[in-house]
Amino acid sequence: MAKKDKHVSETPATQALRRAGIPFTEHPYEYVEHGGTAESARQLGVPEHEVVKTLVMQNERGEPLIVLMHGDKQVSTKNLARAIGAKSVEPCKPEVAQRHSGYLVGGTSPFGTRKAMPVYVEASVLALPKILINGGRRGFLIGIAPDVLSSTLGAQSVQCAL
Repeated sequence: MAKKDKHVSETPATQALRRAGIPFTEHPYEYVEHGGTAESARQLGVPEHEVVKTLVMQNERGEPLIVLMHGDKQVSTKNLARAIGAKSVEPCKPEVAQRHSGYLVGGTSPFGTRKAMPVYVEASVLALPKILINGGRRGFLIGIAPDVLSSTLGAQSVQCAL
């Protein structure tokens, strides 16, 4: 079981949430390379469906965007492109995603990104009572109410889960 009482130092994400007055809980875990949401969910004892991954993608013009998806689902880039009025959408290469977000892949949070990007969230994520999402560092998730994604990030609801 993860150390729940351990305080994790500030990240741009936690700073942004504190400035906005958004309450959140801290959930550190032991980061495992390529472990993904399955590993964090297992260590924290939560359903992987409630762990939301932050994906940096780009449209056909190379313009970056963020997609928030259930940990146990994949993004249909065709359905996403159709939903946002783009010709195509593809994941950014890790170094490009890092340049846009300011975070290492595996530690990307939608909060406190280096560059402002449009944010899209799978509609069913918003129906969950609580979610865990990356807090801006590998091995660190934060617990928030899903409506924070819309109210703070302006996340637009889409249906693109596979």
